[in-house]
Amino acid sequence: MKKLMFLAVALMALMCSCNSNKFKVSGTVNGAGDTTTLFLETSINGSWFLVDSVRTSGDDFTFSEDAAQYPNIYRLSYRNNSIYFPIDSVEHIQVKTSIKKFAQDYTISGSDNAVKMMKIDKQIAEFARKGDTSSDTYKKWKDNLSRDIVKDPAGIVSFYLINKYIGNKPLFDPLDKRDFKIIGAVTNAFANFRPNDPRTSYMVDNFKQGLSQRRSEMAASRDTIVATQASLIDIKLMDKNGKTQSLQEVSSHGNVVILNFTMQNQSFSPSLNKLLNDMYAKYKSRGLEIFQVSLDDNEAQWMQSVAKLPWIVMRDPDGENSKCAGAYNVTNIPTAFIIGRNGEIVERVANVEQLETSLSKHL
Repeated sequence: MKKLMFLAVALMALMCSCNSNKFKVSGTVNGAGDTTTLFLETSINGSWFLVDSVRTSGDDFTFSEDAAQYPNIYRLSYRNNSIYFPIDSVEHIQVKTSIKKFAQDYTISGSDNAVKMMKIDKQIAEFARKGDTSSDTYKKWKDNLSRDIVKDPAGIVSFYLINKYIGNKPLFDPLDKRDFKIIGAVTNAFANFRPNDPRTSYMVDNFKQGLSQRRSEMAASRDTIVATQASLIDIKLMDKNGKTQSLQEVSSHGNVVILNFTMQNQSFSPSLNKLLNDMYAKYKSRGLEIFQVSLDDNEAQWMQSVAKLPWIVMRDPDGENSKCAGAYNVTNIPTAFIIGRNGEIVERVANVEQLETSLSKHL
């Protein structure tokens, strides 16, 4: 009897041990039924990657995943809607929402940071809905948000916020003096207190790029780059089929053109190309063309990566020293520009996740 009891206790201990390094995300999606697939994704230095997918049972769902070494941002996605939250170690996050208002009307519980992020995201969504990012109310809200960030600059929520966008504009703009101080405070805190965190080097690189961009545009407004490029600087490069492609020629046919500077050997490349492929399939019939310039050094690897891409793809042999990228003041990869049907640049899109939203305005 004692032996059986010992085995039972040992088995329970083993089960606890196995589950001790897991985090859990569960909840209810009203109207989901048994046929809805939800996706759990995580952010890695500006790009999103799939962690797992589950099908709802009734309206309920559960994810159970290995805890990461460092706190990170995750999102629960259904179609094109996502709910964002942080995970720190072995937390259990609960989400309640509905199919009809998946990312608009929801609640999160399970951690203080998750609740905090939910409240901020809802406030951001409201400002975006109203187009209210210049009012005194917005400025006061952002001032309070900045003070909260400074209180915990090494926190995962602070990291999330300095990389957050409202529409196609960064919540904290490196070209704004006050915003850049907040970005610097968070970057400095991560460098000092989280030196081994994989986000730290990413933030330091972004900070350096922001500093360089601020210096180069010190005497001009943010809109200068659009104004100086209105006549469209031509790019002539050889595509994957050995044909020379001209940006001016491609943009002269009355189509809307996405000019994308990227590198195919980076971790974000598969996600970016999937995003572009989805848009290309969806909008090609409405006059969309993609003119993609890669800055890869290795031509053979580049050829292999782009072999099946259906749009115009070229490689600049100058790589990271590309004069084409320099002419467009590209300081961060990936970067995209939207060229309107009149052959002029109408928008620069630094956050490619916002590319479809920006594109739809010009189609």
